[in-house]
Amino acid sequence: MVWVSAVAFGVAWWLGLYLLVRDARKPVLRRAGAGLLAYAVAVIVDRVGPGDAWFDGVRVVLVCLPAIAWTGVFVRLRAESSTGGAGETGGAGGDERTTRADQWWRWGLVPVCAVVALLAAAGVKPAGYVLGAVVILALVGAMLALGQQRGWGSGARRSATGLLIVGGLMFGLSATLILVGLNVVPRTAMLSAVAVDLVLLGVGIAALDAFDEGEALRAEMMRSLLVSVGTAAVFGGQAAIAIVLAGERTALVALLFGAIAAAIAMQVLNGPLQASVDRLAFASAPELREARTELRTAVEALPRKETDTGLATLGEDEFARLTRRALSHYSDLGKLVSSPLIDLPAIDVRLAGRESAGPLDRATELKALLGESISGLKPRTGEEFGTSEEWRHYNSVYFYYVAGIRPYSVRTKRTDLDPVSRKALSWFADQVPERTLHNWQNAAARIIAAQLRSGLGSVSR
Repeated sequence: MVWVSAVAFGVAWWLGLYLLVRDARKPVLRRAGAGLLAYAVAVIVDRVGPGDAWFDGVRVVLVCLPAIAWTGVFVRLRAESSTGGAGETGGAGGDERTTRADQWWRWGLVPVCAVVALLAAAGVKPAGYVLGAVVILALVGAMLALGQQRGWGSGARRSATGLLIVGGLMFGLSATLILVGLNVVPRTAMLSAVAVDLVLLGVGIAALDAFDEGEALRAEMMRSLLVSVGTAAVFGGQAAIAIVLAGERTALVALLFGAIAAAIAMQVLNGPLQASVDRLAFASAPELREARTELRTAVEALPRKETDTGLATLGEDEFARLTRRALSHYSDLGKLVSSPLIDLPAIDVRLAGRESAGPLDRATELKALLGESISGLKPRTGEEFGTSEEWRHYNSVYFYYVAGIRPYSVRTKRTDLDPVSRKALSWFADQVPERTLHNWQNAAARIIAAQLRSGLGSVSR
């Protein structure tokens, strides 16, 4: 039925966009979101596409696209699990073997599948069978490798990983049944059942990302879902009424899916869309544009903050992980709003004399506190920059987070760096491997976390 397909499409479309909006710079979220969106497109094409045999190759390709994307998700997760978390955008993650596995997916599996997919879409039947077999084998292999990976950390991460593996197995089974053409259940029902598997996978990825960021997930995700359902019902409902009155005509069914897609996209992508409009409307007022961006980011981040952080009960490793994450958001007050560290007693002391202190005030004080801790790592030699061992902790966090240099990113070109930062950038790029910088940053975060944690005492918020 068209209504079942519409619900399956809407859920996949919403969750795919939701994962991308969380942070499209993260490979795991980007690949997971792409897989969900590809499935949503497959649902539409299966419903409104022609029923001719020549179009079967296109359907096979669309069913395989989510499996290819999720194979990349599992490969990337295995690479990142060896560092105990999702890591930062562009940061080093995993050992050499798992890094090679990620490169194998990007430069091996994806290009090969793209070539075979073109042949399958062109009507070459054997290519469709080859594509399905390669994709399913790669997906199962990536899941097995993920399941054998050790070092997932806390029970929350292990639970989310288990959810991912279960969802992946269910998705692999459903995709296999579709590809081999076993008519165990009607095709529409099978495609809709795949939505359940992908939702498990998407929620698992979102839970892992929220854990790594030290954020809450349920309230913010539920709000996004409820608003999406409401807007989709308002706009898609009009097309649904037309279908009831006039019958399931192809044009009306396409209109139904288009209305649902547009309504959900307008809600989920509200922040990026507003930012784009601001760039045009306030092109001559950069300060106003930056202020609006900061406030908007803070509003979006606030529902992600844990209401009961219990900082005093956290172990050293967990506290260090949260500190590292706060350092990575040092220049983004909006994202610092969601950090559990804004509940530190030291921040209460700093704000004691103020009549009212909102989340942005607390984030500002957290940034100042982190800045002081970073400055405390600087060797007292009277120099602005050094390359000896005593400088490694300070260099790794100050120049990366405060100065904002990215020595390993080919996309980042800074022309406004001062002479000291330019010297540091050259040193990192020429003398410091990315993995070494990552280890130095972890060590520096532990030192800063120990300083922050020493002020907790027996206080528990």
